[in-house]
Amino acid sequence: MFTYLKKLFYSGPKVKSLDGLQGLERADALFHNLAVEGQIPGMAVTILKNGSPILQRGYGHASVEGKTPVDPKDTLFRIASISKCITGLALGKMMEEGILNLEDSFYTHVPYFPRKKYDFTLRQLASHTAGIRGYRGKEYALNQPFGIKDSISVFQDDPLVFEPGKGYLYNSFDFVLLSLAMQEACGMPFEDYVEQKVLHPLGMLHTFPPKTGDTDTSAQWYTKTSLCFKKAVEVDNFYKLAGGGYLSTSEDVARLGQAILDQKLLQKETYDALLTAQEFNGRSTYYGLGFQVSQDAQGRPFVGHVGSSVGAYTNFYVYPKEKVVVSLLINCTDPKVQQTLDAAITAILDLRSL
Repeated sequence: MFTYLKKLFYSGPKVKSLDGLQGLERADALFHNLAVEGQIPGMAVTILKNGSPILQRGYGHASVEGKTPVDPKDTLFRIASISKCITGLALGKMMEEGILNLEDSFYTHVPYFPRKKYDFTLRQLASHTAGIRGYRGKEYALNQPFGIKDSISVFQDDPLVFEPGKGYLYNSFDFVLLSLAMQEACGMPFEDYVEQKVLHPLGMLHTFPPKTGDTDTSAQWYTKTSLCFKKAVEVDNFYKLAGGGYLSTSEDVARLGQAILDQKLLQKETYDALLTAQEFNGRSTYYGLGFQVSQDAQGRPFVGHVGSSVGAYTNFYVYPKEKVVVSLLINCTDPKVQQTLDAAITAILDLRSL
């Protein structure tokens, strides 16, 4: 296996033919071609099977201008909505420590938030069933130095979109409010609690808030145009840390997935609560508490998250039956390559080739 990994890491720049390739070799060729053909600037990949890496490689460039290679162990990417999975584990930890309860009213912890027509709970915020609105216009690209508490001024005076529990609307403002309630409940900054209770215990030592994680190992963020990749607009994602702000490596994100498979950090009952799809009107939302809970095109159950933000596109899948973790991080606003990523993941899960 070591020989195969080494061969992949040092493979050459030519476009690879897919003829006759299966499994890991086919996935590697698909990822490789995305970079060589200019469909993405760079990507970090870490795939685990039974806790061990079966494919770990950087493709393309962390910086196109400097031709800086991607290192899956060290290059920091914006992980976008994978951040919600980190928040989900922190929420579970607070539940186990008796700091809060999923059925708590949001106002129990944040009484200064303007009262709405209906009350809503922490569970509803974590599952996107609270009725909080989504982004308007270019709010997704805010570049203001908001703290979590300051940022609620953007949407706090707007009415709920629907009665809590009677609908589903995926958005990041839910997690802004959830993180505010969490830090008020525990009496310490949200990011400090997450670092102490989730990141360090899981060995995720290369996962940071954007204000402390922007270092020489950070990738450059890009937007794709018809002719080239241009640097993405400047944004400040600290306020939405819980829903889409963290920086991490593909290796650290894979550690997060392995912790879920191994049931590390939290009790089984807590994981069951986080990883059970919620319902409204008798219909599944295919979303738990910070996690997508669904099936892929081949009907394989998974938990995880797809993420998309300014300068980032990410895939994080945990396949419990196959004992496989998939961590894919790209330094570009949605480059429209999900179909290829899906094909590569399907090839990887054809583990007869290993």
